[in-house]
Amino acid sequence: MVHLIIIIVLALFFDYINGFHDAAISTATIVSTKVLTPFQAVLWAAIFNFGAFFIFKYFIGEFRIGNTIANFVTRDFITLPVILSGLIAAISWNLLTWWFGIPSSSSHTLLGGFAGAALAHAGGWTVHGREVINYASMIPTFLFIVLAPLIGMIVAFIITIVIVRIFQRSNPYRAEKWFRRLQLISSALLSLGHGGNDAQKVLGIIAAALVAHGDLDSIQHIPNWMPVACFTAIALGTMSGGWRIVKTMGTRITKVNPLEGVCAETAGAITLFFTQSLGIPASTTHTITGAIIGVGATKRLSAVRWGVTFNLVWAWILTIPVSALLAALVYGVLRYFI
Repeated sequence: MVHLIIIIVLALFFDYINGFHDAAISTATIVSTKVLTPFQAVLWAAIFNFGAFFIFKYFIGEFRIGNTIANFVTRDFITLPVILSGLIAAISWNLLTWWFGIPSSSSHTLLGGFAGAALAHAGGWTVHGREVINYASMIPTFLFIVLAPLIGMIVAFIITIVIVRIFQRSNPYRAEKWFRRLQLISSALLSLGHGGNDAQKVLGIIAAALVAHGDLDSIQHIPNWMPVACFTAIALGTMSGGWRIVKTMGTRITKVNPLEGVCAETAGAITLFFTQSLGIPASTTHTITGAIIGVGATKRLSAVRWGVTFNLVWAWILTIPVSALLAALVYGVLRYFI
């Protein structure tokens, strides 16, 4: 029971870290365009991070992404040491990338850690003909490492072109005034997508731990305290901010104005709502980065700082394997104590 409590506490701590690590997702553009101050932006984002709970609980009625995460590893190979090792690895990588201001994916960190610890526990990809990793969950997740930012970029590019053409004869001052107001709405939508996407991942991990401990049959029967705790933790984390990453996302990739901020955030929200409807745990970080690139590319390709972008891509590529390797090492140590 002690190990289960430790896992739940660490999972919520990861959720909190996810919030401040990813605070830049829904605040970077609205801060860089000076529509809101940094404090106002994170407070605004945190409110809608938590608000996503009511949408999934009372309107959608299910937590599809949480179910995907809980079943990412075949049930026979899910143990409390596996989950604990994965969480320790994910928290370590998240803090490291936060320190260096790299907007890596908390989602992929968690999945990599979970999978790496499970593989270390099983001793390979298959055991007696049974697959350790559930490929029905893994393959779509891996595909959307590429597809999510690409979709975000294309949608943002199209939205920006359409809006620019519609408003090309408008009074610049009045248009900017309206887009500054609209950015509050687009930022709120993106925060809803972020909260709904990322809080569910921790929900899935806690559900997997309860299943492994024998306290839960499936994620379909989770008690109410679980989603409330997960959505609260990510909202509190967002309020703590992550200013190193805000700087990278808001200024170093490309400079945006209120119109472009609306386009990037709307494109990111659309992409996240799409992946959530499919139950695929896409990376919010990758998605909004792709959207910001798409907006910048409408001006000219040189408006995007491709050197910074390629460095981010390398961080994305390394996140899952490094997290998996780190989790395997942690599991190798923990198995002698648990």
